[in-house]
Amino acid sequence: MTEIPKKYKAAVYDKPGSISTKIEELDMPEPGPGEVLINLTHSGVCHSDMGVMMNAWKILPFPTQAGQVGGHEGVGKIVKMGPGTDNAAVKAGDRVGIKWMAGICEACEACRAGADANCFTGKISGYYTPGTFQQYVLSPANYVTPIPDGLDSAAAAPLLCAGVTVYSALRKANAESGNWVVIMGAGGGLGHLAVQFGARGIGHRIIGIDHSSKKDIVLESGAEHFIAVDGSSSVADTVKELTGGLGAHAVVVCTANNKAYEQSLDLLRFGGRVVCVGIPEGEPVPFALPGVMVGKALTVVGSAVGTRKEAIETMDFAARGIVKTHFRTEKMEKLTEVFQEMHEGKLQGRVVLEL
Repeated sequence: MTEIPKKYKAAVYDKPGSISTKIEELDMPEPGPGEVLINLTHSGVCHSDMGVMMNAWKILPFPTQAGQVGGHEGVGKIVKMGPGTDNAAVKAGDRVGIKWMAGICEACEACRAGADANCFTGKISGYYTPGTFQQYVLSPANYVTPIPDGLDSAAAAPLLCAGVTVYSALRKANAESGNWVVIMGAGGGLGHLAVQFGARGIGHRIIGIDHSSKKDIVLESGAEHFIAVDGSSSVADTVKELTGGLGAHAVVVCTANNKAYEQSLDLLRFGGRVVCVGIPEGEPVPFALPGVMVGKALTVVGSAVGTRKEAIETMDFAARGIVKTHFRTEKMEKLTEVFQEMHEGKLQGRVVLEL
């Protein structure tokens, strides 16, 4: 086993409320009861990380503190087991992943219902809990995600949030194989994976919606049709035309754009369903108008990341080659530049940090 150093590098939010990160050296932590110490090699960079860094989410109860280590898509090897982990399902040397929900209580109503991603008192990785933009991290031994042999660590990292999130959302869409499903934000980190899961994993007929610059990645991911939000035609009219005048069976909103939510109900047929995934920054815009909901018998559901069971299933899809992350790698020192690129809407797919 490699010797564990006394210090290690981490990227922290040094000026929360702005796009700014700083590399610092931190003291090596010691795993407590039920915990494991993981040497992380890769971490995906998610739009949610930017929302936490910028204090842009009204739903979060407290502002992000300076010095917070962000990130929630980490992959690495367990290098030390804490007390009380003798019977854990993982062991030293295993490759595992860290998700958005870093740890759960296992006692609240959500946990008892198997919806551990909604744990009422869960610890969020990268928000008041040290995240994955660092070389070492502690995690509960019972909540890490095993990474299958043969699945590249860099490719696995984004699946721990983006992948499991859209997989869970599509399961909640109530759309059968052969049904029309619209993915809004289809060229983004979540969206391009949602297109793949829907088209290749489930058999949906996918219509991808995004900026015209994202057309190629959306169609390459398996979408049957692409609609540009910056085009001259009405998005709603185009969706209805493509679906025989009826509209889609489901819309999965993978973007944090308020306008996407405003448009979503207009894209549905009778009995359709909107799945809310992206959380708008700033003040949200009401979109589920009672008259429209009642008249078309529509349903709106929320979907938060995914359960540990869904995370394992997501990894299995990737290991079998059904879904593949479109990503590029960058060094940890480039994190601020990555966030700036994300803020400007220029990212296609995902960025994975090499730690």
